[in-house]
Amino acid sequence: MRKLLQGVFEFRALRRSAYRETFARLALGQSPDALLIACSDSRVAPNVFASTQPGDIFVIRNVGNLVPAPDQPPGASEAAGLEFALRRLEVADIIVCGHSSCGAMQALLASASDLPRVSAWLRPAAPVLARFRAGARLPGEWSDADQLSQLNVLAQLEQIRAYPEASERLSAGRLRLHGWWFDLSGTELRDYDPTLGAFVPLDEPRVQAILARMDADSAPGASVPSCAAVGVRAEAAGLKHHQ
Repeated sequence: MRKLLQGVFEFRALRRSAYRETFARLALGQSPDALLIACSDSRVAPNVFASTQPGDIFVIRNVGNLVPAPDQPPGASEAAGLEFALRRLEVADIIVCGHSSCGAMQALLASASDLPRVSAWLRPAAPVLARFRAGARLPGEWSDADQLSQLNVLAQLEQIRAYPEASERLSAGRLRLHGWWFDLSGTELRDYDPTLGAFVPLDEPRVQAILARMDADSAPGASVPSCAAVGVRAEAAGLKHHQ
């Protein structure tokens, strides 16, 4: 708490005036570039590794970066956030971001009985754990929890595809899905490449390739975004629509 309070003081003293115009503009409305669904973990800092500013991204964070199935009873904050992002903010990109050393995935692997509320929250991810135990793996020398975390990102992307408002926009070429995974120890943000079936570093060549595809997707006559091909890979890996 001391660090937070010191940060508030420093913001007021050193940076507040520089942001005054930005927040005055944002007070009139928001138009974020993307929806980011990330884990609550304090070590995952999208504003740091993506160099974002206020108003750039609409954020949903929870334990394990989970997305509820669309047929669940209404009221889940994640479903509400997804609906708002698509129907009101009309975001064109949705990112699901997992990470290494994820406590939620470790708890899922261990069936942590001392965390009953966490276990109940993670119950919808049980099919991902079952697939992992059945041998599903992605390329790379990762720990069991990290492998599960990567598989979980793909499963949540498929959950999003099952929402009617997302499915309609994907089919119309108005929405792209991205799977990101942050390697904490390597300080490396990775992006899921559906052609390789692996999470690859988001380095300059990768970023330029994605930007080129985005430009092609927005060109006249373009249909389904290339990023939507993640569903093909996920289905082939047995990751289609976890419930």
